[in-house]
Amino acid sequence: MNLLAVDIGNTNINFGIFCKNKLAREFSMPTRDYNLKSFKRMLGKSCINDTVICSVVPDVTGILAIDLKKITGSKPYIIGKNLAIPVKNLYRKPKQVGQDRLVNAYAGIKLFGSPLIVVDFGTAITFDVVSKNKEYMGGMIIPGLKISLNTLAQNTALLPKINLQKPSEFIGRDTKSSMLSGLVYGFAALTDDLAKRIKQKIGRHAKVIGTGGNIRLIAKFCQEINTVDPYLTLKGLLLAYNNRR
Repeated sequence: MNLLAVDIGNTNINFGIFCKNKLAREFSMPTRDYNLKSFKRMLGKSCINDTVICSVVPDVTGILAIDLKKITGSKPYIIGKNLAIPVKNLYRKPKQVGQDRLVNAYAGIKLFGSPLIVVDFGTAITFDVVSKNKEYMGGMIIPGLKISLNTLAQNTALLPKINLQKPSEFIGRDTKSSMLSGLVYGFAALTDDLAKRIKQKIGRHAKVIGTGGNIRLIAKFCQEINTVDPYLTLKGLLLAYNNRR
C-alpha cells in the first residue's frame, strides 16, 4: 500500500509517498501556487491508496482534500479533524497548538525517545518540548530566517533585499555579508542557548532534533542539535496514520 503524507505549511506544501512504511519519494511546491494540474504533474504515475494531511493553512486544506478524494476515491485523514495525535498536550489552551507541532513531537518521541526538543526551521522557527513522560509541554515561536531577512530590507532605508544563503565569513566586511553573518550565526547562537536553557528544565540528556526547510543551512552552525531530519513531519504523519483506530 502507498500512503501520501501531506504537510501544508505557510510557505510550501511538502508531499511524501511512503511504500511499505519507507519514504520512497518526496516533492514540494509553494503553497500559494497549489493547483490540481501541477500536483498531478508532480505526482506522475505514482499510485496512491490513502492520504493523510497536516496543515496550518485551512483554505488550502479544503481544496487539497477535495482533489485527493478525486484521485484516491476516499476522503483523506486530516490531523486534528478525523485523526488525533496520541500525545498528552499540556498547553494551557490545547487547541491553540499547531497540528504540525504535535506531529513533530509525536515523531520525535517514536523515533528518538524522550525527553526531547524539536526545533523546526520553517516559515517560523518553533521549539517544541517533550517531557521525560512523553508529554507535550509547549515551546517557543520565533520569526523565521527569511521573514527576518525580508523585514530588515523592508523596514530600513539602506539595507538591501538579499537571498538567504550560507555566510562567507563570520565578521562581515560588506553589507550583504554582515546581514547573512548576523542572521545565521545569530540564530544558531539563539538555538544553542535556548536548547541549553530548556535542558535545565527537562533534563540535560534531552535530545535536540532539527527539522524544517532551512535546517540544513542552520544546523552546521549549531552545537546543540544532535540529529537533523528534514522529513520528521512527514514521518510523523505516517506514524499517526499507522496508529489510527
